[in-house]
Amino acid sequence: MKEYTDEYLQHIADIIAGDDRENAREELAKLHPADIAELYSHLDLRQSEYLFNLLDEEKAADVLMELDEDDRRKLLSDMPAEEIAKQIDHLDTDDAVDLIQQLDEHERDEILSHIDDVEQAGDIIDLLKYDEDTAGGLMGTEMIVVNENWSMPECIKQMRLQAEDMDEIYYVYVVDNDYKLRGTFPLKKMLTHPSVSKIKHVMEPDPVCVKADTPIDDVALDFEKYDLVAMPVVDSIGRLLGRITVDDVMDQVREASERDYQLASGLSSDVDADDTVIAQTKARIPWLLVGIASGLLASVILGTFENQLQAVTALALFIPIIGGTGGNVGVQASAIVVQGLANGSLDVKRFAAQLGKELVIGLLNATIIAAVVFVYNLITMPEDFAVTLSVALSLFVVVMFASLLGTVVPLTLEKLHINPALATGPFIQISNDIVGLVIYVNIATFCLGLFGK
Repeated sequence: MKEYTDEYLQHIADIIAGDDRENAREELAKLHPADIAELYSHLDLRQSEYLFNLLDEEKAADVLMELDEDDRRKLLSDMPAEEIAKQIDHLDTDDAVDLIQQLDEHERDEILSHIDDVEQAGDIIDLLKYDEDTAGGLMGTEMIVVNENWSMPECIKQMRLQAEDMDEIYYVYVVDNDYKLRGTFPLKKMLTHPSVSKIKHVMEPDPVCVKADTPIDDVALDFEKYDLVAMPVVDSIGRLLGRITVDDVMDQVREASERDYQLASGLSSDVDADDTVIAQTKARIPWLLVGIASGLLASVILGTFENQLQAVTALALFIPIIGGTGGNVGVQASAIVVQGLANGSLDVKRFAAQLGKELVIGLLNATIIAAVVFVYNLITMPEDFAVTLSVALSLFVVVMFASLLGTVVPLTLEKLHINPALATGPFIQISNDIVGLVIYVNIATFCLGLFGK
């Protein structure tokens, strides 16, 4: 990523202020579209629009797709529908769909009506019908397609014609007369089998493909599993619809990771550092209020334990350990499950097996933690055996509970089609704090009564 110094940004600002179009074009010509998009983040809207209007249509389209969604929305808001349509003419259909999805329905219809290429407009309309979180919503229609019954000379001729309007060629797909996907045609075969009678004799059959309604998470796993750079998308009967490229998948994976990280951090919606104070507050406050509520509930629980705390003040010393240990164990367990669900190493169908495994792990952790604290307390406070026993037993039960909760919650959320990353954040921490405190209060009350305190 290009770094912009204060001096360079001032230089650009002076060029814009002086309306020096020639120098502005020279500076823009030196920059990659991604670097221009980065430059825009340092400029105000008026300055960004000035530079954008100096770009040729093709580079302007590339810059649009490199912009942050908020910056892109601001730039598009002041742009006439005809101008946006010109930019779309230079975009692949999947990128065009991403751009149009950010607009309201009225703006979409107006922009589509100004697209000169009727076929491209039709493809965009078809792609807009798919859920954006599925393979169909991510695919593009730009690809080279040949018929399995074509001869090599005919195939090469058609490939040249189709390649004229494409920026990148990843694979050549082979279909039958019903447009069902049959295989891929390696370009190496053009050199090694120049006189083959039909393409179907040299194609590689049964390529890895996905159906249009396949969730994006599953698509990403297939890309990783088979080391693909592009993957064909088919309908329910195997007809070729389009293709997905690895850069599109990586963008989706990055966005999903950011959402999961924010969810696990206690943010209720997707926000960025440059979002407004109100937007960031709205994203943060819900879980903070839940935390306050749990703290008030904890104070009520401790209120019922007031007599015991007054009689044996040492019990209060271990309240942070009980809550902290339960929270840590729960977050660890849930993080492992969520990671397994995300990378495909854990199947929600193996609910019982994972629960059993976590039960054993929890038992080992609980035994070690309880034993260490028991020995420590036995040495440092031998006169308060009731407290020593209370803390050790409470830690054992709390660790077991937290281990199981951290496993059950994300697996259950996954079954309910709710983002399991929710289970790695404040939800688990707060649940374990409250339940851990209840466990501690009851076990300590029992032990104190057992020893006549």
